[in-house]
Amino acid sequence: MNTTKIVFIGAGSMSFGLSMFRDLFSTQELKGSELVLVDIDPEYLERMYRLALLMNERSGAGLRISRTLNRREALPGAGFVVNSIALERTRLWKLDFEIPKKYGVRHTLGENGGPGGLFFTLRTIPIIMDIIRDMEELCPNALFINFSNPESRIIYALGKYSRIQAIGLCHGVFMGRDDVARIMGLPAEEVDVWAAGLNHFQWFLQIRRRQTGEDLYPLLREKEKTFDPAFMPLSRRLFRAFGLYPSCSDDHIGEYLAYGWEAGEEGYDFDDDERYRVWLKTTIDGVLSGAEPPADFFQPSGERGVAVITGILHNQKRWIESGVVYNRGAIHNLPEDCAVEVPVVVDAHGVHPCTVGNLPAGIAALCSVQAHIQQLSVEAAMRGSKELALQALLIDPVIHSAKAAEQILDELWQINRPYIRAVL
Repeated sequence: MNTTKIVFIGAGSMSFGLSMFRDLFSTQELKGSELVLVDIDPEYLERMYRLALLMNERSGAGLRISRTLNRREALPGAGFVVNSIALERTRLWKLDFEIPKKYGVRHTLGENGGPGGLFFTLRTIPIIMDIIRDMEELCPNALFINFSNPESRIIYALGKYSRIQAIGLCHGVFMGRDDVARIMGLPAEEVDVWAAGLNHFQWFLQIRRRQTGEDLYPLLREKEKTFDPAFMPLSRRLFRAFGLYPSCSDDHIGEYLAYGWEAGEEGYDFDDDERYRVWLKTTIDGVLSGAEPPADFFQPSGERGVAVITGILHNQKRWIESGVVYNRGAIHNLPEDCAVEVPVVVDAHGVHPCTVGNLPAGIAALCSVQAHIQQLSVEAAMRGSKELALQALLIDPVIHSAKAAEQILDELWQINRPYIRAVL
């Protein structure tokens, strides 16, 4: 059996780290492979290392596991580098949402679109490029598997400025599938979708019954008319206007639209997130001490990172429902040099995006605006340019005032200044 070396950067994350562990330790396809956990927080890294050892032993997955605070120590010989880093995630994300509102900009999440998406880009791209430069030197043939936001902008930066092969993975397509299944009154596992667009702004080109291939769009159109009007009102308004259902949820989709706030501008629920993290830490500590059973820790998470790794490692030509990739013609009527999200196939030769042709004209126009914003945002991040950052804001449909754009830029630039730097 083929083996490989997997380097997991940001492994101290309890939430995503556990999701990755659930998949790594519920398969026998990686037996004999090496897993190196990397994080900058020694306490969190040690907790997840101990959990990995326990899950590896109980599952019989047969991985060789180590941990380090130094990624350069981990990277030599890697076949796959999994990334899930976030810089001061809660503090900075809150400010990304609250400060634009202070200047009258109504938006939804402040993460992948609008001013928040810009500043996520400005502070995240430099550290991502540091990792990539290390990979170019120490493991140039490894695949970079990204789970960090903003996905589209990270993959675009890598496609333009590095030879490292990369894919971004997101479970948004499954969230959208679950939503349309709910509207139709069908079990989610009976629904198959074919989606294309941008990350968090995909559109279902096809919705079919998995077993028979029956086109389910007629059923969705009929059921949607009388379904609870409070459920995903923005997605359904776009569905009625453009003829295809968008994915993955109103708050994510709303980040890209001037009118996204009409479906609600609550922002991320940080209080609930904190409660979950406290519960998760308590649960993991209980499992490590033997006081609690490992619950569902050995059930697959639904993420597709391990499926990509094993498909490539064993040349299985595995279909992956959705991957964020550099376009290069996968969607004909979006820019060649942008990051799109389309179905992909993986095998020993790497990642192969499926060509989906043209998106409908109206949908392509919506996506094209965002693609150009993402391009400018990445250029601003790569060059540490406040001038380009302002341009990215001024073409963003979420921004309704040039004065507000300048005020937002000045305040958030100062807050994020420790992370913004030219990397070209």
